Amino acid sequence: MLDREGFRPNVGIILLNANNEVWWGKRVREHSWQFPQGGIKYGETPEQAMYRELEEEIGLRQEHVKIVGRTRDWLRYEVPDHFIKREIRGHYRGQKQIWFLLRMVARDNDVNLRLTDHPEFDAWRWHDYWVPLDVVIEFKRDVYQRALQELSRFLTIPPNGGHGERRHTARYLRQPRTGSAAGAKPAAKAPLVIAEPQLMLAPDK
Repeated sequence: MLDREGFRPNVGIILLNANNEVWWGKRVREHSWQFPQGGIKYGETPEQAMYRELEEEIGLRQEHVKIVGRTRDWLRYEVPDHFIKREIRGHYRGQKQIWFLLRMVARDNDVNLRLTDHPEFDAWRWHDYWVPLDVVIEFKRDVYQRALQELSRFLTIPPNGGHGERRHTARYLRQPRTGSAAGAKPAAKAPLVIAEPQLMLAPDK
């Protein structure tokens, strides 16, 4: 479903925890970190699409979150031609998005990246609100910056003053096996190592 200018209606989700950290997901088999997002289906409102995408992509339902705010209007980005499927080139230009800021009221363990047979993410972590835009695919960076800036007006001071435990360890879809032979020294904790970028973007996401 495209508008007259070739943009597909879409929603983006910025999910906060109690420390105003944001949910930050790594796309499956890529070095690309991003917020959850997805297309609005025919007959859906942006809010209905947001709740559907929230469940499909990270396994959370409506009762797990509270809406804090949303962008006033559509934010648009164009997708470079080489990321667009050949059969829709000339018609599809990119995404126009309504962004929602949510507060998570569930537990971290309620996140489920395996809810569907085709997961969008294979790892996630909590990150400071102002995420590093250099790890976001280039053509989305301006929209991310505008969404974060507009929605930052809804942020409130955390109950603990923002000095709670910082949990920036990535959670994986599949945890690597770390067993060692009997008597061997435990292996040192390995840093997070990501493969080189594979910048393939499906136009419907």
